Amino acid sequence: MTAQPTVAAAGPPTPAGRGTFQPGDRVQLTDPKGRMHTITLEPGKSFHTHRGALEHDALIGRPDGSVVTSTGGTAYLALRPLLADYVLSMPRGAQVIYPKDAAQIVTMGDIFPGAKVLEAGAGSGALTCSLLRAVGAAGEVHSFELRDDFAQIARRNVEAFFGGPHPAWKLHVGDVATCQETGFDRIILDLLTPWEALDLVERALVPGGVFIGYVATTPQLSELVEALRERGGFTEPRAWESLVRDWHADGLAVRPDHRMIAHTAFLVSARRLAPGVTAPPRRRKPSKGAEAYALRKQELRQARETAGAEPSGEASGEETGQ
Repeated sequence: MTAQPTVAAAGPPTPAGRGTFQPGDRVQLTDPKGRMHTITLEPGKSFHTHRGALEHDALIGRPDGSVVTSTGGTAYLALRPLLADYVLSMPRGAQVIYPKDAAQIVTMGDIFPGAKVLEAGAGSGALTCSLLRAVGAAGEVHSFELRDDFAQIARRNVEAFFGGPHPAWKLHVGDVATCQETGFDRIILDLLTPWEALDLVERALVPGGVFIGYVATTPQLSELVEALRERGGFTEPRAWESLVRDWHADGLAVRPDHRMIAHTAFLVSARRLAPGVTAPPRRRKPSKGAEAYALRKQELRQARETAGAEPSGEASGEETGQ
């Protein structure tokens, strides 16, 4: 594992910025049809569109929420982009965690100012930005990413959003299973097989701490939930997803939009119990799904044991004289 802690800044960063637009600020321009463009202000530069050019100098010094006009006569609304806007438009390595899911993680995971948080993988840094905002300069966010190229994309995205290194962030390139830190208040795993990292979660998460798994498919959801139940030491896992649907509202014409952000991933949460404590078992009605899952696990275990006991084909051939 190669740890790459960011250099501490002089004080808490100001992600969104305030006051008038200044050189280096990101500005989101929206045209009359709702199309958005994001630019970074530089004195003397121009932003060119098929509707004419717009001088950066015409924006510098103006307040947030101004309207500027291109040389072609098109009016653009100028605003500093929100975190959700930035996440959806930033350069990507891995797929980003969408704002609707990041909001669920921050809220349902109860990420609080000063918290010590572990996340893996870092991906493109989308969730990292939300976590850093929530913990503040007094907290800690340890991000693990297996791939160095993804880690560098995440670093650039996070530092671009905060305007430099964030004092609470430590980015590590390597397997999260090698993490030696303990005492985490919250652990979020966005991994292909998060159930394989539960040894780490059990060791590193404080009693009462919250674990959240972010998985894309129902087989992953099932494996993670059942692994938490089988291991013990955690509260009953909760699984859910969030669906977001905009509405069209124009006078009396009020209807759902034709498009919506439907399934992106499932979230699974559980809380760590005190060492040696087992939660009272939940009373459930007999479930055919649970029986089928147990049977499948038993068959897989028997298949592995049989495969391990059988001699290889080459050895078998030698014994029979073939």
